[in-house]
Amino acid sequence: MNKIFFLQVTTENDNSGVMNIIFLVVIFVIFYFFMVRPQNKKRKELQNMRDSLKKGQSIVTIGGIHGKISDVHESTVTVIVDSNTKIKVDKSSISMDSSTKLTEENKQ
Repeated sequence: MNKIFFLQVTTENDNSGVMNIIFLVVIFVIFYFFMVRPQNKKRKELQNMRDSLKKGQSIVTIGGIHGKISDVHESTVTVIVDSNTKIKVDKSSISMDSSTKLTEENKQ
């Protein structure tokens, strides 16, 4: 027995391709505003803090070392950890300015 199949052609416009593209664009925009943009803002704030380091500021390094800056160079800072201990660290290893954090905690 021979079977005959007929293909039916619809004349309606199928907008599913356009809807998929719009959906992908919306997902990308949401991803940008909730993930990429805040991360870039935080990175810029951290870079501005590192660029504005001054002598006498209290800082915390990424490794958790607390100290005061005794000397600032172009890419490094010398940190006083103890009365007789100074270490030289890279500016990129400084995670926060603890002197501003301490003043914020004292205000509360």
